[in-house]
Amino acid sequence: MSSLICVWENNLFVAWGARSVPHATYRLMLTLNNIEVIYSDVIQVLRGVSMEVPQGQIVTLLGANGAGKTTTLKAISGLLRTQEGEVTRGNIEFDGQRTDRLPPEDIVQLGIVQVLEGRRLFQHLTVEENLVLGGAARRQGERKSSVSQDLEQVYHYFPQLTKLRKRTSGYLSGGEQQMLVIGRGLMAHPKVMLLDEPSLGLAPLLVAEIFSITRQISADEDMAIVLVEQNARVALGVADYAYVMENGRIVLDGSSRQLQENEDIKEFYLGLTQVGERKSYRDVKHYKRRKRWLG
Repeated sequence: MSSLICVWENNLFVAWGARSVPHATYRLMLTLNNIEVIYSDVIQVLRGVSMEVPQGQIVTLLGANGAGKTTTLKAISGLLRTQEGEVTRGNIEFDGQRTDRLPPEDIVQLGIVQVLEGRRLFQHLTVEENLVLGGAARRQGERKSSVSQDLEQVYHYFPQLTKLRKRTSGYLSGGEQQMLVIGRGLMAHPKVMLLDEPSLGLAPLLVAEIFSITRQISADEDMAIVLVEQNARVALGVADYAYVMENGRIVLDGSSRQLQENEDIKEFYLGLTQVGERKSYRDVKHYKRRKRWLG
């Protein structure tokens, strides 16, 4: 595995070095097979979505608002049911076991943990109390490590939280809260972590720090991560493999390196023209006419 050094160009984050092991050589932890999702028996959001998430890899979902990225995560975690959503076709398998018919509490017990968008915390509780609550979701019978050991693991990855452990979490900064919700997810010992928009509202330096730590966690814990992220530059920099979603469908997929070199991705997600210049906003109106992957 390559170094976890960040690369910056013109004060913009570009990438970490890509892992050298091919996508196909990893054991599959999570598989979505041609799933469709409907809300309230009326609104179809996902249309034939298929994707694979190998063990120890970071897989990112790219797409605009409303493309179906968050719905995909909720289909995996089982949280669709809280919003009258349902997987009506296809299936989802985790480590060979079908999960799309299981309630979310059973899916968590299997080892799938979702970190929701918006840094959802128990804001009246302290940092450490939030972390301890995350440990309550550990798989039944898994008590090999104590809560104190798990806390030390979180503080190892996020040392800033150590000095804040007694602080009320509602008073943390946005970056500190994001570290806390990821740390709380770690307390459940996940095999697959679902991260929804972790960079939302954060400064570029904090984004780089959080994603560097996220990649380190994936490597150290051999954990699969599904990352939903609108910042395509950052997402492609940290991920091993990427899927592009539009209107509830997967329209393009490939290794992150392949997508970084794709001319359409450069133009419409990275904001670059074919000669590498930044694209003017007024040129975006030509986007739909030029989407070659839907042709």
